Amino acid sequence: MKKSLIIVLLLCSGIIYSQKTNNYKPIDVMDFDNSAKHWYYIYEEKIINPSTEKPQYKSDDIINIADNILLFQKENGGWAKNYDMLAILTEDQKDTVLQHKSDTDACFDNGTTWGQLNYLAKVYQQSKIEKYKIAYIKGIEYLLNAQYPNGGFPQYYPDTTGYAKHITYNDGAMIGVMKILKAIVDGDSVYCIVSEQLLEKVKKAYNAGVECILKTQISNNGKMTAWCQQYDENTLLPINARTFEPAAICNEESAEIVEFLMSIENPSEQIINAIDNAVNWFEESKIEGIRVQTIQADTVRYKYSTMTTDRIIEKDVNAPTIWARYYDLNTLKPIFCNRDGHIVNSFEEVDRERRAGYGWYTYSPTEVLEKYKNWKITNVIN
Repeated sequence: MKKSLIIVLLLCSGIIYSQKTNNYKPIDVMDFDNSAKHWYYIYEEKIINPSTEKPQYKSDDIINIADNILLFQKENGGWAKNYDMLAILTEDQKDTVLQHKSDTDACFDNGTTWGQLNYLAKVYQQSKIEKYKIAYIKGIEYLLNAQYPNGGFPQYYPDTTGYAKHITYNDGAMIGVMKILKAIVDGDSVYCIVSEQLLEKVKKAYNAGVECILKTQISNNGKMTAWCQQYDENTLLPINARTFEPAAICNEESAEIVEFLMSIENPSEQIINAIDNAVNWFEESKIEGIRVQTIQADTVRYKYSTMTTDRIIEKDVNAPTIWARYYDLNTLKPIFCNRDGHIVNSFEEVDRERRAGYGWYTYSPTEVLEKYKNWKITNVIN
């Protein structure tokens, strides 16, 4: 009897709960990195700003992190970007977040929404706490509501202003969503915690998404290449997004798309052809003999950030293969851009703020080419 009373007292004090929490296995928080960096280091309007000390939960404190995720979830089921899900918030900050639950700024940019869903599924797997499953299902329903009839996903939903409405591969937006849907369709026990009725809707959404990916692969005079960062949601044609993000073949995002397509078991002939064509493009568009170097430079404060570095191109015959982020849709040559929307043909012509603050080159296709060799062995069309 005395032992039972002690247990009750410990439960009330939170000591046993704390010990249980600390026994959970850490869950990868990489999906939140991009948004967290924007919260801490990019100057833009936000409903709350980080504390000076930047306090964060540890990676094994998955319950408090998951509760943060629930706090930030909008009434429509999605999440707004550029907040740190690991941040230890003050009571005032929590109150402000609660007051903005009805905001319509939920999106898929910077690892948002699909990152939170990925985490919630894994928390529920360990904890079996029902509120995380409920929030996860609500988020899946948000994904389905956001999808266009043609299978594409916008950057924001329900916000349809400006480029927010475009079908977006940039920063893993659509592919991040597709990975969640694929895990459910594949019957992954971590993610397939939905009703039979919702599962059927997810299957339709996933198949439509794959079709959209195949339809948006860019053709240059009949020759298939790779993908643009964003597409018109009606015509499925490449389209500009931010002023420095022109409609162009984008190898950074295309690499992720190809890796996703290669993860599909028993791929159709159309999927195999899409992968083959994209890999051929990566081979043709690679650049040898240069290296991008980051150097220290005078500190300058710009509208959105403060720069203490710059980037230069160095010639180096031993440098690993690299690719430009953007290639012109017609000439297939590398292009670069300034914030004013003016396209330039060399990295050196980019203003420092964008030169040091944006990824104009990528190594991402390297991993694709390495994986492709083994993938091709098991996926040869007879």
